[in-house]
Amino acid sequence: MYFYAARQPILNRDKELIGYELLFRDGVDNVFPNIDGDEATTRLIEGSQFNFGLEDLTDNKPAYINFTLETLLKGYPTLLGKDTIVVEILETIQPGKRLLAIVKNLKDKGYTIALDDYIHQPVWRHFYPFIDIIKIDFLTCDLATIKTIIKELKAHPHIKLLAEKVETYEAYSLALDLGFDYFQGFFFSKPEMVQSKALPPSEMALAELLYQTSSVEMDLKKITDVFERDVNLSYKLLRYSNSAAFTRRAEISTIKQALIVLGAQEIKKLLSLLFAAQVSADKPVELIRLSLTRARFCELLA
Repeated sequence: MYFYAARQPILNRDKELIGYELLFRDGVDNVFPNIDGDEATTRLIEGSQFNFGLEDLTDNKPAYINFTLETLLKGYPTLLGKDTIVVEILETIQPGKRLLAIVKNLKDKGYTIALDDYIHQPVWRHFYPFIDIIKIDFLTCDLATIKTIIKELKAHPHIKLLAEKVETYEAYSLALDLGFDYFQGFFFSKPEMVQSKALPPSEMALAELLYQTSSVEMDLKKITDVFERDVNLSYKLLRYSNSAAFTRRAEISTIKQALIVLGAQEIKKLLSLLFAAQVSADKPVELIRLSLTRARFCELLA
């Protein structure tokens, strides 16, 4: 089993590398697979955090990662360090109070926020104080619309403009003249494939951990025992607890120490990500959704 991803460089006005957009792939073909956006984001984060290593994927540059509303609600951005990623809000997410609350929370925690494939709507004005980057698709957005967006953003000079899908020298020159700060597209580089050997944890161990952590009072010894029985789970836990997502005075070297330091909420979030990535790998998305719906029904019934 392998983890696949593609990365595309993002450059500044001096053509210096400032980061990479990470794109999910499920094989050697360098195209986005026909899968649900939630699954793509989940598997990309799981793979880049626990299999390949985010710093290896991006050469210690920020990783621009797309997040769906569901993965934002689950708090998946906070599984990665605030200095290691740029949280891209997908264009399919409708702006509203729920999204605004999520954006404010991430901004308060120090994360960099970007609007991907930006489609101009007046309601986005409420988000501008918390947005750092706006990405504009140069293949689909006409010049008049781009100028309207630039005019709208004059009152918010902290927002950087990123021209994406820049495929010709003419498009690059136009973006430069319009005052864009960052650039991304085939004119500079096509997405580059990377792959690594994935280490899948036991589904039985994951299921047992989900059961153990669902209790009001978690049994630390039982949870520790489950982790110690599965070397891949132990590896992922220790890698996560020592990642840039947390500031540690010393390296965490034992399972028990990692569980105590992380706490119940972080452990549940980690297991949710691992379970979603593992179980949905070869199952239809609708099956996973139906299972979760039934689980929620049983919870409410109980």
